[in-house]
Amino acid sequence: MAKNTEITRITPRGKMDILSQLEVGQLKQGSKDNQLYDTFRRCSLAVLNVDSVTDDAREVLAQYSDFKIRVIQQERGVKLEIENAPESAFVDGQIMIGIQEQLFAVLRDISYVKNKIASNQIFDIGSSEGITNVVFHILRNARVLITETEPNLVVCWGGHSIARTEYDYCKEVGYQLGLRKLNICTGCGPGAMKAPMKGAAIGHNKQRIREGRHVGLTEPGIIAAESPNPIVNELVILPDIEKRLEAFVRTGHGIIVFPGGVGTAEEILYILGILLNPENRQIPFPLILTGPAEAKDYYAQIDEFIKLTLGREAQENYTIIIEDPDKVAREMAAGLEMVRNFRREHADAYYFNWILNIDHQFQKPFEPNHDNVAALNISRDQPLHLLAADLRRAFSAIVAGNVKSDGIQQIEKNGPFNISGESEIMKSLDELLHSFVEQQRMKVPGKIYTPCYELHK
Repeated sequence: MAKNTEITRITPRGKMDILSQLEVGQLKQGSKDNQLYDTFRRCSLAVLNVDSVTDDAREVLAQYSDFKIRVIQQERGVKLEIENAPESAFVDGQIMIGIQEQLFAVLRDISYVKNKIASNQIFDIGSSEGITNVVFHILRNARVLITETEPNLVVCWGGHSIARTEYDYCKEVGYQLGLRKLNICTGCGPGAMKAPMKGAAIGHNKQRIREGRHVGLTEPGIIAAESPNPIVNELVILPDIEKRLEAFVRTGHGIIVFPGGVGTAEEILYILGILLNPENRQIPFPLILTGPAEAKDYYAQIDEFIKLTLGREAQENYTIIIEDPDKVAREMAAGLEMVRNFRREHADAYYFNWILNIDHQFQKPFEPNHDNVAALNISRDQPLHLLAADLRRAFSAIVAGNVKSDGIQQIEKNGPFNISGESEIMKSLDELLHSFVEQQRMKVPGKIYTPCYELHK
């Protein structure tokens, strides 16, 4: 990959306040908290590595091992100094404005979590309410929470490496959503995360909407494998995958799931686990699984897996729509009207879903190591929403072993993760994962996939 070897200095753009000298000092290479600098550097490199085709975080870091980024304190604020960055982030030697905004979003969030969240005793991260407050404060600091707005933010989940027909379909759905003046929130990467944003941008332009929102939510462990796409105009870095997932369901008003792989399956299990919680049964939350005709078998297999593990009650929480972008948008718009009426009736905010109950099991950060994966309870001798929580963790571990640098290192050192559970569930899980491999949904197409897991009955 080409590099821009010139030293580039840029000033803040986007939604970021000034930093203190202490905060700047923490983000210097060789500082006392060098791990913070490493996180800042990795996330910044991911932002600069726009339109990357690799999903291996270590490959990105190796390609740009000489990449440097420095925070410079000035009387009038801060600047970033960049050296040996990916050339794709520049046009005629000038860094793209959108990339510039995303870089300062990284700086804003990394610094805020370190100085305002991690060291603040007001946040009881041992409680469910405390974690929700952490998510709220991070989103509020990023100015993602807009009070004077209707429920119109649609979360779109799906794979970062998808077939062209699937990409075009996702884009068409985004276009139909944009025509209905709906905004988009995704995991901010390529593929099924970029396509609906691109389509919505065209739809917004046809409706002469100049302030269309394209919100991207990510976290440090996965951003290098799914670099933010250039359409994202509101980027937020959450501390971990669990807070990222909670941010989706607290800020979004409905969810559309496009074809993907294990990461998408993890997200489906997360939202189903929440909706299966008895305290959430009456809360409207439109959930649509959709794709082109070629994805019909893909959804049939996921639907069958959900039926076997979580039952028909779980299936009642979503609708599958094949090859009909217009119907997807119409049904989502109708669902959002139900959300609007419910929130107004219950005096719940439009901009943050406070009333939704998220069990602590879905909030506690899960470290995907061999001991934790082996300890998962994948059986139907527990409440359905808790089974969904452990199934979600199993898929999270596979994501880590596939694309996250820490997870890849663990697999290389200790071998595949051992996932065990109820015989019938393991058989269905094996079939589902095998289909993902056959359809090249595990890694970038063209690469031979070596499983990072072993299933045991």
